[in-house]
Amino acid sequence: MASRVLKDSTRLTGLAVSKNPHLSLTILYEKLLKTLNKMPDNAAYKQQTKQIVESRFNLVKTIQDPVELEKKIDCGQIEEVIKQAEYELILSRKMLEWKPWEPLVAKPPKDQWKWPMV
Repeated sequence: MASRVLKDSTRLTGLAVSKNPHLSLTILYEKLLKTLNKMPDNAAYKQQTKQIVESRFNLVKTIQDPVELEKKIDCGQIEEVIKQAEYELILSRKMLEWKPWEPLVAKPPKDQWKWPMV
């Protein structure tokens, strides 16, 4: 049964054990993909993030055991993966607002990207 709780604590302050990690991740990944699909196809953020989200979403769909899912995703406890997805969703919505794929409004100063500045 995928939704049963396998542990009492994450042993991380402020991070509670997820009662149904598959449902949480499914909802978050669907929202993330929906947000990413609103971005232009040539946006680097969309390309990189979509690749990771689709890969993890496929794992969520195919692996029912939360412990095995943690091992396959390999980014900490499943609760940490849920938290990462929540943060990524927030960032993706901000990226839609910021539109970093659009050209700059003004020309950047000469040597802006030169380091060290002398």
